[in-house]
Amino acid sequence: MKTVDLNCDLGEGFGAWEMGNDAAMIDLATSVNIACGFHAGDADIMRRTVDLAKARGVSIGAHPGYRDLHGFGRRPVPGMKASEIENLVAYQIGALQAIATAAGHKVTHVKAHGALSNVACEDDMTAKAIASAIRAVDPNLVFVVLANSKLVQAGEAANLPMVHEVFADRAYEDDGSLVSRRKPGAVLHDPKEIADRVVRMVQDGAVVSVTGKVIKMRTDTVCIHGDTPGAVEIAQSIRQALKAAKIEVKPFKVNS
Repeated sequence: MKTVDLNCDLGEGFGAWEMGNDAAMIDLATSVNIACGFHAGDADIMRRTVDLAKARGVSIGAHPGYRDLHGFGRRPVPGMKASEIENLVAYQIGALQAIATAAGHKVTHVKAHGALSNVACEDDMTAKAIASAIRAVDPNLVFVVLANSKLVQAGEAANLPMVHEVFADRAYEDDGSLVSRRKPGAVLHDPKEIADRVVRMVQDGAVVSVTGKVIKMRTDTVCIHGDTPGAVEIAQSIRQALKAAKIEVKPFKVNS
């Protein structure tokens, strides 16, 4: 039987401002990536999200991004040195590790957020800096990487355990990169369309681009964005479709 992990980006509110339905999404995901205070989140939200994950037996990962609360971490920050990116990422991992330790849970993986991830997918320096930060903090942390990107090469060079990720609700360009959110159709919203697409991704080990090109991609984990409108309904549809296709949803297996 084929298996796949479902991951979700959570803890992305700030102060009194809430983003998404974290409690419902944690019931549907098998791993979650928690904002660490730079693009979203704060100490209290981090703790609540960790507590929810611990209560449901869901693994947690750090979700570091650029320091950009106003832009939700989805705007590139040009001109950063490799050392600055390493410190940025290490700082955020450490923040979540401290909160998780206080809550009696453990950080198991790291997945870069938004623009930081998008830049790293195409820029060797940024990808290597993220991987170096993870290795320096804890070489046993699993690096969640966008399949077929520079992040994979950086993770291999740093000898980090990795899982390869595809996105349920994002469109792909012909080169395997994600369609920019600035373009129409970059984010998908129809639950059935998304669910059927995820089943094909897992069964075929491939994604279909906006022009219909089939791109082979290892599919260890599928991301569902918690801030997408209708995220809970989308996740429920995906779980139902995977079950109907006899694909088991379970925590990811590490592929080094």
